[in-house]
Amino acid sequence: MENHNETSTDFILLGLFPPSRLGLFLFTLTVPIFLMALAGNLSMVLLILLDAQLHTPMYFLLSQLSLLDLIYICTTVPKMASGFLFGNKSISFIGCGVQCFFFAMLAGSEGLLLMSMSYDRYVAICFPLHYPIHMSRRVCVLMIRGSWAMGAVNSCAHTVYVLRIPYCRSRAINHFLCDVPAMVTLACGDTWVYEYTVFLSATIFLLFPFLVILGSYGKVLLAVYRMRSREGRKKAYSTCSAHLTVVTFFYVPFVFTYLRPKSFRSPAEDKVVAVFYTVLTPVLNPVIYSLRNKEVLGALRRVAVKFRSTTM
Repeated sequence: MENHNETSTDFILLGLFPPSRLGLFLFTLTVPIFLMALAGNLSMVLLILLDAQLHTPMYFLLSQLSLLDLIYICTTVPKMASGFLFGNKSISFIGCGVQCFFFAMLAGSEGLLLMSMSYDRYVAICFPLHYPIHMSRRVCVLMIRGSWAMGAVNSCAHTVYVLRIPYCRSRAINHFLCDVPAMVTLACGDTWVYEYTVFLSATIFLLFPFLVILGSYGKVLLAVYRMRSREGRKKAYSTCSAHLTVVTFFYVPFVFTYLRPKSFRSPAEDKVVAVFYTVLTPVLNPVIYSLRNKEVLGALRRVAVKFRSTTM
């Protein structure tokens, strides 16, 4: 492997699963989860697009979350699966850069989008009369465009850096994707300045939105507690608990990975934790937002009835 690394610009992704029966068992669990994530997120995007009653800011944001998760899981899992099945663990220099860019862009965009969703719920519950003004269609579109644009700019900066630094050690990345911190460990020179920028970037795109979300939902829960309507409290609690579950599964693993000091990190832990935000979160989001949401279930029934009536 060392000879290959010295004469080729390709990287080697060591992967997630060990070459054993346990690895095969874990792989067989990953495939149906991947298919469920594809079907669930695609269904959410199409359902919100087709049902007019879901054409509201909250569900418009939710459709973007599903779209992000759909692209997100397609960025990582297919390459990981092909590496385990066929033993082709190499990834080209450009291919690694493309994967790195999309992974970082989608992660940053999703973090900002979840913050926008928490603001939407905050305005809807705490200032219901002002909701049409503060969460108009124009504001919603600006939030979505801003999330995608800021995620892309941040990702572009990191990707350009990791593709330009010299790699004089082994090109074997101890991960199942081209993750920036894992790639930086293979660099020749001193990278402490860049590692500081990664920490700063993680703070802006992960920690700050997470704190904003916690503050928003803190005020939301306080407002819900003061509601006189029992049905209104139940509906608000259901919506907020679903959002908080999604936020927890997304942010906590990311914060644990990217905001820990380098001396406390290990490749094995990073790979296991990465499974939460690359595989589990994309499959859980549509489940949480559909099975616990009467409006989504009602829209699903309406679309199914409309589809049956057009085919008969």
